[in-house]
Amino acid sequence: MYKPTISLIIPAYNEESIIEHCMGEILRYVTSLKDKYDWEILLINDGSKDKTGELADKLAKESDIIRVIHHPINKNLGCAMRTGFANAKGEYIITYDLDLSYSPDHIGSLADTIISTQADLVLASPYMKGGKVTDVPFLRIIMSKWANRFMNFASKKKVFTYSGMVRAYRSDFIKNLNLKSTNYSINAEIIFKAQILRARIVEIPAHLDWSFQNKIKKSRISGIRIKDGILDGLMSGFIFRPYYFFLLFGGVLFLLFLYMFVWMGINISEKYATIVKNTNYFDDRFSIAVAAVFQDRPHAFLIAGIVLIISIVFLGIGLLSLQNKRYFDELFHINSTILKNSKNKDVC
Repeated sequence: MYKPTISLIIPAYNEESIIEHCMGEILRYVTSLKDKYDWEILLINDGSKDKTGELADKLAKESDIIRVIHHPINKNLGCAMRTGFANAKGEYIITYDLDLSYSPDHIGSLADTIISTQADLVLASPYMKGGKVTDVPFLRIIMSKWANRFMNFASKKKVFTYSGMVRAYRSDFIKNLNLKSTNYSINAEIIFKAQILRARIVEIPAHLDWSFQNKIKKSRISGIRIKDGILDGLMSGFIFRPYYFFLLFGGVLFLLFLYMFVWMGINISEKYATIVKNTNYFDDRFSIAVAAVFQDRPHAFLIAGIVLIISIVFLGIGLLSLQNKRYFDELFHINSTILKNSKNKDVC
């Protein structure tokens, strides 16, 4: 009976304290699904400075479904995932976090969903309806939620979780997606480029649980990484539709100018009505009315002029950005059509 082959990509960096326990849990789970799927596990040792690499090699000797790829230096998550994509042999690929922040049964849910729906990309989403978050530090969860909401606001297609790496892909889709990011922003980049190609994206509810991490007192992310992650999220959201923000800001400024313009018009008309009609020419009386209003509130004219100029600048940049975005989308379509799979095993 035909069984799909699934490549499970697991990046690891300085994980000697948890790698044996967590890989044991993962192996037990995927072994329970061996009647449905054939498995290969790619452990990407991303230049670890502890014994992660040695322990990974030991695990590979004990299991014929584990392959280990070593980066000589730490190249960050984006490079580790790209190396995994380039070396994966399965028809489907699942990326998974070694720390079990998503329980192993998510692996089966992702595999079942991508095969049953024939989606290009399936996301495990703790932020959608039915999703759940447990024991995640307050600051991290607040920042993560707002970064994802910002990207949801900026994106054409509504996706609840852009930053998560626990996902399933069709192998031929992800291998032909020209990716450049080397850090955590690769997760948002994949969705951004998938949307350009009108890929089918499916989200399933997920449970993000840090109970195990809190139990072993292992911090998974530093304060600096939290800040970097948020900045990456904001930048990723901006990249989704940059013209949107320019046009929105320019439009708000233009409305503000219209408000001031109407206010000046009302005051000028009131002054015009009080001017003694000692001339038959409208433009003379109108000029006198404008001059009177300007003499009373010169700052209103100055601010209105500045606001008008700035609004025109932002609206112009927005239109140019929209044109450039469409050019980029078209070029990316063309590039994706002719892109061939890389033969390099280490792509970074």
